[in-house]
This record gives sequence, C-alpha cells and structure tokens, in this order.
Amino acid sequence: MADRYLHLTGTAPGKFLTRKLGLPQPARLRRWTLETPALTGPVLHLTAGESAVTQELSALLAATGLEVAARADRPAALVLDATAVDTAAGLAAVHAALHPVVRSLAPGGRVVVLGVRPSPDDHHQAAAQQALEGFVRSLGKEIGKGATVQLVRIAPGAVAAAGSTLRFLLSPRSAYISGQVIEVTDAAPDPVADWAAPLAGRTALVTGAARGIGASVASVLARDGARVICLDIPQAQEDLVRTADRLGATALPLDITADDAAERIAAAAPDGLDILVHNAGITRDRRLANMPAERWASVIDVNLDSVLRTTDALLKAGTVNRGGRIVATASIAGIAGNNGQTNYAASKAGIIGLVRSLAPRAAADHGVTVNAVAPGFIETKMTAAVPLFIREAGRRMNSLAQGGLPVDVAETTAWFAQPASAAVNGQVVRVCGQSLLGA
Repeated sequence: MADRYLHLTGTAPGKFLTRKLGLPQPARLRRWTLETPALTGPVLHLTAGESAVTQELSALLAATGLEVAARADRPAALVLDATAVDTAAGLAAVHAALHPVVRSLAPGGRVVVLGVRPSPDDHHQAAAQQALEGFVRSLGKEIGKGATVQLVRIAPGAVAAAGSTLRFLLSPRSAYISGQVIEVTDAAPDPVADWAAPLAGRTALVTGAARGIGASVASVLARDGARVICLDIPQAQEDLVRTADRLGATALPLDITADDAAERIAAAAPDGLDILVHNAGITRDRRLANMPAERWASVIDVNLDSVLRTTDALLKAGTVNRGGRIVATASIAGIAGNNGQTNYAASKAGIIGLVRSLAPRAAADHGVTVNAVAPGFIETKMTAAVPLFIREAGRRMNSLAQGGLPVDVAETTAWFAQPASAAVNGQVVRVCGQSLLGA
C-alpha cells in the first residue's frame, strides 16, 4: 500500500501544511538503483583525539570508491574516528569534530562514528566509549533530512575487517537503518573479486521466499550474483515458482517444520550452501488470556524451533560450507514486545538468543557467521491489512517517520552474506528507521 502521507509531504502545499501543523515531515529515502548505486558527494574523514589508525582508515575509505576529503561544503557522509577517545574529557573532541559540519550534511547523508568495545578493565575508557552509543542514538533522532547515524565498534587491529560494513553503511543500501551499534571482530575478510557481484559463485537458500520480504531477499541475493534456492510451503507453490522463475532460481516447495526438512534442503544443494537465510515466519496474534495452545505452538514451531532444528542439522552435516553465512529474521517485537503478540515476540526474541549463543561457536567450529536482521514496520501486504491509525503510528514512530520496504531488509541480509563480512558475527541489526519502540 502506498504511503499517501509521504507523498503529500513531498509536495509544496503538503510541506507547507505539515510544517505549520508541526506534523512529521519524512524525507523520501534514496535507495540503491542501477542509476544511483552510490552516495553523491564527498565523505569527510574526521578524527576525535590522536588516533593510531588514521592512515589505515583513510586507505580503507578510499577503497570504497567514494571521494574522501578533509573539507567539503555539502558532504554526503561524515566518518568520525573516535577510537582514541578514552576519557570523559576526551568526548569534547567528538563535539568539536561534528558540531561545525553536521548542519552541512547533504539530505540522505550518512554519519558513521567509529569506536572500540568498552573495556571491562578500564572504567574511564568504558564510560567514554559507551557514551558514544548514547550520542549516536540521540543524533539519529535529531538529524533529519533522511540522514542516518551509526556506531561501528572495531576490534583492536581490525580496521581492514570493517571494509564491507563501511561500504554498506556509506551507501544507499542502508537507507532505512539508523541508530545501530555494530561490532566488527578481527576475523580476516574473504576477498571479493567484483563488488558489483560480491556473491558470485555462492549458493543461497532463502526460506519463506514466495512473496514479501523473502522474495525481496532472494531477488537482492540473485542481483549480487548468488545462485538462489527459494523455499516456501507447498501451498504457496504458484507464487514460489513465479518468484524463482523471475530470478533464474530454483523453487523448493517444502514445509520448513517437516521432520526431513534439513535432509531435503541438503539434497537440493549437493555442493552445499554458502548462505542460509531463515526468513519464513507466521503470526497468530491474540492476547495471552485468549490464546489457545495451538496458536502459541504453531508460531514457536515455524518461527523458532524449525530454525533451531534445521540450523543444527545442516551445520552437523556440513551442508553449510566453511566461510558460510547464516542470517535469521528477528523483529523489533522480540526486542520491545508488542500487544497481542506474546507468541511472536517470544519466537523473535528466541532468534536473538540463538544468534548470540551460536555465533562464536559456529565461527570456531565451522567457519560460519550467524547474524540476524530485526525488521520494524515494513510495507508489506500484512502491514497493509493493519487498521489505519495503527498503521500510521507504525510508519511515523521512527526517526525517519516512514515505513521501510522489503528491499531494506534484503540489502541488510546481503551485506551479512558477503564473503568480506567475515568479521561481522553475532550481530542483530534493526531495520526499522530507528524505531522509537525498543530504542
């Protein structure tokens, strides 16, 4: 369903009226297209304090293909290296670096603050680095103009490992992500021969791929060069085949809760999987006092238990190749909760628990990363059926004052899936425009 309010505020009369009434004025987001694959304008490289990684970071930013400058009238992005900030007094350098230039950021611009993990052994450093999180989340809520703000914590000596993350955040692909904290480990990134097709030669399986977010994920993975297997329930076979045919992909009609689901997936990928995307999910909303046991059980089974069972089986069988990527779909409902969704919120919070526990072990034992996307209000057929006022609240209650699109979830999934994202592990990234819920 079209967002008529967003369209209205893009017109001169609508802009005037909403400004007079003090209503939200969402900026139209510029997402990736063939015509606009990158941000337009220079990236300002700023430093707070005396950083030890200035030269390495400069080289990494230059490798993104963006123009990097020390000064510009209308920068497309601001990258602030705050890795050296280790005292409360040192935070003044953050203000000094961004205060003079933040107003000049171009509409739809990006602000990325680089920090390090707060130290358990130095409470002064921990306080200063944790302060960056509050700073970033607040700046994301006030910056406006469709701009976004993120914090990337880099492990010691791991600047090069942040390459894929900076490419993603400093691009139109991250249009609906803001106020996020992403940690980058020191795992060495795998090389990418062609950044126009970073998934070339890799095989991906996407569950729930017949329509909606799953179909969009399959489409973006195929666009980026992956061979895709689209999985969905047999009842959705017509839509599934249509999606697969459009992408030159393989259709696999299969109920992911079936006892033999893992075996059938393995049979469909005889050379193994490089990317496993757990997107299939259902809702059976009702308040707990009115929720029959079967409604509870069906949501937990599809959204969580099937993910646990198939992931365990595919890892044990070696179906997920070394260097592989597992991406699961959580939700901000699993972070903030939602009225009438105790079953759904429990299942999605469970996905977050799965990611945090499995990620380090999967990396150590199988060479596989495990991450999750946590969508907020995304414009789908399901949200189009939500009552008008609830739908409008869902759209406006975020820093970008609009709903996201399925492609926003897909772009985030594709970034997790890249071979160069080996250092991104155990992360849960909200694709919600910095929703005010759970923020």
